[in-house]
Amino acid sequence: MTQAVILIEDLPQAAMDAAAQFHAQQFARLADAIGEGVQAVAIVVPMAGHDHADWRRAVTRDLARQHAPVRINMVSGSNPERSNAVLAYLRDAPGITGQYLVAHDESS
Repeated sequence: MTQAVILIEDLPQAAMDAAAQFHAQQFARLADAIGEGVQAVAIVVPMAGHDHADWRRAVTRDLARQHAPVRINMVSGSNPERSNAVLAYLRDAPGITGQYLVAHDESS
């Protein structure tokens, strides 16, 4: 399956600021990826506090509904190896969309 990966390396620490920046800056990148004819898009965001989880779940769920049948998921993690494993799983999991997944480190 074809999966585009959108890597977002920096977001503000405050949840509302991060959500606002995501909405203002990332939708064009998402549209570009979908326009390339991919079957799935994985958005990779940096780890953040628990107060970010709600906006991340909501935006991922809503984007997946809006762009179906393209699958859209979001992955967060501090361990690149674990995040890459989640991305590989999502690439080949046609039934998973609209999910926000946290790739925890072993110590988490």
